Amino acid sequence: MPLLEPKPGALRPRSVTAPAPDRVPDRRATGTPETLRRELTELLGADKVLWKISDLVRYASDASPYRFVPQVVVVAEDIDDVSTVLSYAHGKQREVVFRAAGTSLNGQAQGEDILVDVRRHWAGVEVLEEGRRARIQPGTTVLRANAALARHGRILGPDPASAIACTLGGVVANNASGMTAGTTRNSYRTLSSLTFVLPSGTVVDTAGPLADEELAHAEPALCHGLMEIKKEIEADPELVARIRAKYEIKNTTGYRLDAYLDGSTPVEILRGLMVGSEGTLGFISEVVFDTLPLDRELTSALLFFPSLPAAAAAVPLFNEAGALAVELMDGNTLRASVAVEGVPADWARLPKDTTALLVEFRAPDEAGRAEYERRAAGVLARLDLVAPVASATNAFTRDAKTISGYWKARKAFVTAVGGARASGTTLITEDFAVPPSRLAEACEALLELQAEHGFDAAVAGHAAHGNLHFLLAFDAAKPADVERYAAFMDAFCRLTVERFDGSLKAEHSTGRNMAPFLELEWGPRATELMWRTKRVIDPDLVLAPRILLDRDPKAHLRGLKTIPQVEAVADPCIECGFCEPTCPSEDLTTTPRQRIVLRREMMRQQPGSPVLGGLLDAYGYDAVDTCAGDSTCKLACPVGIDTGALMKDFRHRRHSPREERTAALAAQRFRTVEAAARLAVAAADKITDTVGDRVLEAVTGLARRAVRPDLVPEWLPQIPGAPARKQPATRRVGAAAVYYPACVNRIFGGPEGRPGPSLPEAVVAVSERAGRPVWIPRDVTGTCCATIWHSKGYEAGNRVMANRIVEAAWGWTAGGRLPLVVDASSCTLGISHEVVLYLTDDNRALHAELRIVDSIVWAAEELLPHLEIRRTIGSAVLHPTCSMRHLDDEAQLRAVAEACADEVVVPYDAGCCAFAGDRGMLHPELTESATAREAAEVTAREFDAHLSANRMCEVGMDRATGRSYYSALLELERATRP
Repeated sequence: MPLLEPKPGALRPRSVTAPAPDRVPDRRATGTPETLRRELTELLGADKVLWKISDLVRYASDASPYRFVPQVVVVAEDIDDVSTVLSYAHGKQREVVFRAAGTSLNGQAQGEDILVDVRRHWAGVEVLEEGRRARIQPGTTVLRANAALARHGRILGPDPASAIACTLGGVVANNASGMTAGTTRNSYRTLSSLTFVLPSGTVVDTAGPLADEELAHAEPALCHGLMEIKKEIEADPELVARIRAKYEIKNTTGYRLDAYLDGSTPVEILRGLMVGSEGTLGFISEVVFDTLPLDRELTSALLFFPSLPAAAAAVPLFNEAGALAVELMDGNTLRASVAVEGVPADWARLPKDTTALLVEFRAPDEAGRAEYERRAAGVLARLDLVAPVASATNAFTRDAKTISGYWKARKAFVTAVGGARASGTTLITEDFAVPPSRLAEACEALLELQAEHGFDAAVAGHAAHGNLHFLLAFDAAKPADVERYAAFMDAFCRLTVERFDGSLKAEHSTGRNMAPFLELEWGPRATELMWRTKRVIDPDLVLAPRILLDRDPKAHLRGLKTIPQVEAVADPCIECGFCEPTCPSEDLTTTPRQRIVLRREMMRQQPGSPVLGGLLDAYGYDAVDTCAGDSTCKLACPVGIDTGALMKDFRHRRHSPREERTAALAAQRFRTVEAAARLAVAAADKITDTVGDRVLEAVTGLARRAVRPDLVPEWLPQIPGAPARKQPATRRVGAAAVYYPACVNRIFGGPEGRPGPSLPEAVVAVSERAGRPVWIPRDVTGTCCATIWHSKGYEAGNRVMANRIVEAAWGWTAGGRLPLVVDASSCTLGISHEVVLYLTDDNRALHAELRIVDSIVWAAEELLPHLEIRRTIGSAVLHPTCSMRHLDDEAQLRAVAEACADEVVVPYDAGCCAFAGDRGMLHPELTESATAREAAEVTAREFDAHLSANRMCEVGMDRATGRSYYSALLELERATRP
């Protein structure tokens, strides 16, 4: 055992109440049953079968209020794997559920037997016909697909609020629509073709010229059964009229029976049935969309009304004027949205009944926008609006930043309101539609019903389409609360169907919580046809039973999850999954959501339970060690949950007092540590020049095993040598800024073999050329941004260095009169933001006076306007660092690069490299996983330069791509060199 191996017990929950009723039972502690695990491993390989209890628990939750622990998780790589699992399930009478992003709100992504992950290996976009169509893999997020299409002026029709995380396979399988899709731009209407795997394993490409002939040969009974149902429906004019009427408004309850009317062959019928089938009829392995024009000329307004019914009454006016989106947010939603960064703080003081409409018009050109603005002005003149707070302007705007802020608040509806719920309560998201002309009446009825059952729900939705969402919170551990929720659901469903003839699910799909009410909405005849459809396509009921069809009238009350209280930073989490696509460890171990899910299960367990022991054993590596600590999850989370900060706190908890003292001593004597580190790097460089990298790899490998892998870095061939011992000469007199070369650039040199100056020399040179000279203090040695200690959770050392750097910067900058320019983005973030919590009160006051500027921002804003570009390169690819995302200065990196290169490319899949200072040396597998997709894009073509803004991130990308990355400032120096 390593000398300093942390004990899992250090992460044991500090306060555990009575065991939760829905805790994972002790008998599941060993994970997947041995026979099931062995048989699937023999068929698929060990790397595709996840079996530990921690694996099963982290896959047990999605964005819904339900929780079901699978027996096993299979990570499918291709259609062959999917077919193998389906064949196995048929032979063993088992059940299969497919899961992609897990953003579904009704439990569609949860299974109780075999759960198949179809996200990890299923991403990719192929733009066709100059963007008019797109071939997309099912694990691709909507955001990623639209990014590829935007370059062609096109966009997908569906635009769910969860576009940052939800994948196209799930969008199609749920017929998710969103703010603007309505009934004309959703998946059903804009899908050109799809490829899917039937429960039998038969693969169907609906675009294939011989698709019907091949299907008839492979599945004669299925084809006959579908055509028989089609004949029955068409022979019943009343039923035909009913089906057509149901889809005049948004509706995702049950199977798309209009597929039998719109399709003339079995393949065409299946193409329609697959949309909204929630994985119960087959696995969608590829989709081809007909795309829509991306109208870029916008005018938008956030309009405030005294009440929900008053706002609803205004919706038809904007629909008539041609608005593409009319989004409604009630007072509870608006007030909760204050937790979202950028939302005006005065919304917290809005009166209870205040309601807002977010109205947007989109046009292809300026003339079209002007016409829409004229129409909008006419509508505004007829409205009685209110302005209860100063930020309520009630005016249309073209300002992109303002419009983006409006949409950020609207899209955060579920997460912001959910984050504001009472701790320990479960969140239910309901989604229904009524004829738009009756929206105001439905709003009044909904408010009355909520009050009757003791709920004060938050309401928002796509008002233009008569589609509202509302959120309820209750404690699933209290039977009385569950009964109250059940009574409300019964009354709500009757109200929606019997009074408004509405849709019980407008766009979130049936799921577990509406399956018992399917017959209430559709009636016995249509419902029985849906059951027949299921039996025709999946006669053995292998796929996702009980998710869309369930005869149990109380099925929606089964599997409701409790939400035990966890650490304060993570407690607001509603497990939406928005954080997952940005997480560097997403494809290696766990995601931020899963880290919190696992922590909650620990809280459900009683002390000493074997399940708790199993979770703790895995959590150290799976959650804590392989977290990059980049906190980009905080940026993706609408309520700013920083799981990276939580993992750093857990690292701190695992430290022994001796470790903390040693780390603090290293901070106190950092001048000596820095000199030793630089000497070691220089020596290592000479050793590798003489005998190669294998000796150092072997030595560090032995040290890692003897001490601890999370403390001793692994030697990597990409590690650069040491820089020049002395910094370039500068003068304080006349300096426009203080230049702080980060310790990483004082210890490590630039790219090996690249001619030209060092980074400090380049910064000094370009600043001088622009007439904005900088000064490097002589006593920078021995100082640091404190990130070294912060990232590892060494609080004492962090405090030492945080206070030292602020005191030093205060003196260097003459009390903040000069800006402090920092040449590594992570260090800029560290000094400007991360040190603040660890400062004394006096030093916090000094810090408030400092102006800390990243060197890329300094170059873009202060130097470029005064520099002459003398030469450019053909192309450059950028790696914006995660720190740059926090600092919001990616645009400045692009500006510097565009001054130096004729073509500048930011990969679609650019993200955190997870090198994270030295974490990429402690856990090289983390960087390898985090950079895989970005590296594939970068290496798919040649670039003249590979640019970034942080030395260790550049090393990480060197390792990932085999290309040489370097600072954009080095390229700027070359471009402006006389």
